[in-house]
Amino acid sequence: QVQLVESGGGLVQPGGSLRLTCTASGSIFSIDSMGWYRQAPGKQRELVARIIISGGSTIYASSVKGRFTISRDEEKNTVYFEMNSLKPEDTAVYYCNAVILGSWRNYWGQGTQVTVSS
Repeated sequence: QVQLVESGGGLVQPGGSLRLTCTASGSIFSIDSMGWYRQAPGKQRELVARIIISGGSTIYASSVKGRFTISRDEEKNTVYFEMNSLKPEDTAVYYCNAVILGSWRNYWGQGTQVTVSS
């Protein structure tokens, strides 16, 4: 079992920045990758960014490439998500995700609201 706790959402003006944090606990040795998904009202949940824990390789959705950065601190079992140059279309509930090596089971955080509005 893996538990994920997110923090850092909130309200920000267009062009502003936010940092999301996701801390994993439980069977953390089994985590292959962690990522951030988002779901806007009336839309499907979409992958925004993912990082492989061992090695640190990353992937990003094209809509956020160059603006958002995902990173990890293995000692703290934490993944960070720096979001810069935020746009109103980035408004969504952001979910932390962990994928388990081998079984590829997914675990989810509770979600944190990000609202970009003037």
